[in-house]
Amino acid sequence: MLPTENRLRRREDFATAVRRGRRAGRPALVIHLRSGATDPHAPGESAPPTRAGFVVSKAVGGAVVRNTVKRRLRHLMRDRIDLFPPGSLVVVRALPGAGDADHAQLARDLDAALQRLLGGGAR
Repeated sequence: MLPTENRLRRREDFATAVRRGRRAGRPALVIHLRSGATDPHAPGESAPPTRAGFVVSKAVGGAVVRNTVKRRLRHLMRDRIDLFPPGSLVVVRALPGAGDADHAQLARDLDAALQRLLGGGAR
């Protein structure tokens, strides 16, 4: 499970990441990344943690399928959250194909999208 301090919860934070961030898409998902965004909600002067949120619509499938996809994505992001610069906002949006994808396929798509965003790959 993704730790609480790394969870994206506020609507305005989701909107900031989607509207002002960069994006990389794969067949099963799209990742929106707002690098090093300052967090007005974080107290103190320490660097805010990277936070990730997930969007899984009804187009992915029924409630059981959507929750399964969300659990898989949270588990995958837990191991990859340290790859992002501190203070980043990350939104992972599942596409309709994510409901049929297995854990390994989601991991491949997530890694490929992260490589494009963080490694500066060509479009």
